[in-house]
Amino acid sequence: MIDSDDSETCFSSFGHLDAYTAVGVGPGLGKADDTVRALKRLIQEVQVPLVMDADALNILSDNPTWLPFLPAKTILTPHPKEFERLVGKSSTSFERLEKQRELATKYNLVVIVKGAHTTVAMPNGTIFFNTTGNPGMATAGSGDVLTGIILSLLAQRYSPEEAAVLGVYLHGLAGDLAADEIGQEAMIASDITEHLGKAYALLHAK
Repeated sequence: MIDSDDSETCFSSFGHLDAYTAVGVGPGLGKADDTVRALKRLIQEVQVPLVMDADALNILSDNPTWLPFLPAKTILTPHPKEFERLVGKSSTSFERLEKQRELATKYNLVVIVKGAHTTVAMPNGTIFFNTTGNPGMATAGSGDVLTGIILSLLAQRYSPEEAAVLGVYLHGLAGDLAADEIGQEAMIASDITEHLGKAYALLHAK
């Protein structure tokens, strides 16, 4: 599940990727020079589904020429500010939605823009609006949990499109269950993780 790094301070290298069925990169990554080079190499060499979040997106924003080289159906999970750094500012939410669709279709990506109404844009231009989630989830680490959920679904051989839509829904549902139990005001990211099993149980019960 993990691989050690030659560097003691940052992500700078990786071993053989054929042992993995999916790769997630970004949370806690940083933007050191060695990290930027390692991420570029990862993009060039990875042959399994890839999900990118946090600093991986920020590095991508600094290097937009990499976009055409992302593996087909790579999943990007920016929050609004990260998305803005990727594609520029939008004057309205509709304009932002169109930029999300354009990014997904132009580069054959699955683009998730997190927020009050998280949206998922598919490579064919279809956009899904998520119905789960609450303001209590706007807490540090919540997006990292989403990346982990999506990565786990990819590792279970769900397609990138399925993993994105299902992952976003489960993430929000687990957050709703946590809010019902402890209240939105006190929620932290681990509360979402702790309620993920109940979210799956609700899905299976439907």
